[in-house]
Amino acid sequence: MTAATRLHVAPDRIAAAARRVMARCDELARVSAADDAIERVYLSPEHARVNRLAAEWMREAGMATRQDAAGNQIGRLDPSTSSGSAAADAPALVLGSHLDTVPDAGRFDGIVGVLMAIEVVRLLAETPDGGRARSPFPFALETIAFWDEEGTRFGRALLGSSAVAGRWEAAWWGLADADGVTLRQAFLEFGLDPGRIGEAARRPDELVGYLEAHIEQGPELHRRGQALAAVSSIASARRFQLVVEGEARHAGGTPYDMRRDALLGASEAALAVERICRAEHHIIGTVGQLEAYPGAVNVVPGEARFSLDLRGEFDDARDRVWDALSLELDEIMGRRGLRWRARETHAAPAVFCAPLLQDVVRAGIASVGALEPTPTLFSRAGHDAMSIGAITDVGMLFLRNPDGISHHPDEAVSAADVGAGIRALAEAVLHLAAEPRP
Repeated sequence: MTAATRLHVAPDRIAAAARRVMARCDELARVSAADDAIERVYLSPEHARVNRLAAEWMREAGMATRQDAAGNQIGRLDPSTSSGSAAADAPALVLGSHLDTVPDAGRFDGIVGVLMAIEVVRLLAETPDGGRARSPFPFALETIAFWDEEGTRFGRALLGSSAVAGRWEAAWWGLADADGVTLRQAFLEFGLDPGRIGEAARRPDELVGYLEAHIEQGPELHRRGQALAAVSSIASARRFQLVVEGEARHAGGTPYDMRRDALLGASEAALAVERICRAEHHIIGTVGQLEAYPGAVNVVPGEARFSLDLRGEFDDARDRVWDALSLELDEIMGRRGLRWRARETHAAPAVFCAPLLQDVVRAGIASVGALEPTPTLFSRAGHDAMSIGAITDVGMLFLRNPDGISHHPDEAVSAADVGAGIRALAEAVLHLAAEPRP
């Protein structure tokens, strides 16, 4: 990696930027569909309100703004040509994350990354005398606020970033929310044209890369006493819905040697998930849903349904665990006189951050006086970078999240760590700009 120009910015500007991010996280937290919690879902009135706020803040930082055909909010800062005019066709380095939330969310997951991106552009922007702000690099700077990273409303995650990656699937139009509103209908009600969704897609030649800052959704940085980390990869994932079939019979009249209790079989399977995954390095298995039928207090459950979420650093290790679990379920259900079946509902390969972008993020972290060696973590949670990795190189920066709790009102990040992250991300951009380009 080549030497890069350091960011010459007074510490009070960084501190002011961090305070702005924290205040705006609070402001966005008040835009919610719930009175006593944070909830913002795709194509909702809250989506529209938050996009307007994000666009206002992007413009304050000197960017031109637009909402794309999927409802993502984008800001752009063009570089200058030799004549001083804007180079509107220059490829862009994109900085961003998402603004949608899970129900009863915290105020930082995704949101802090969007707001930090805006502050990085503000710090790096040059303002020619009498003209608009310009990117000081041979590439444009863009910020993007993705929508539906969480998949809360329609049960399908990464919709906004999938559209940008050109991976929108026609079958998704039929997805419906809890009120029966289809994705197509929601598009129309929001003011978007389903027929123009392809216009959100970006070509690889339009992009220099993608950098995303995000709170760590785990406790590693907190345990190490460090503020920032580079991300090596985003976990591969597979999700399943499983059904265990037994026989429903009277609870009082059926002795144990005649019972074919589907709930007990599913419960033993859930314990097997924990046992097998704990024995495997970097494999996480979670049973997050479990239901018994017919669900009466005096009936032996004849059917049980449960979910399985499998995540791993590497696809082959994740798949080996699923194979081992399948054999274990065969043994459990055979011993209990039960049958089982599984339907895979989601599969995503691991996405690896580009070596160069890992390097520039580490260099950015080192420049703020972080401890050496700079920590590098793999992300067990999914991010929009998973989609964008299909069209350009991606890199990520993690911020310390005390206790590692996320998707919960108690998730947290400090203003000091946000300030360090803003500086590190800006320095990473400078390092990337100093690299020779093809």
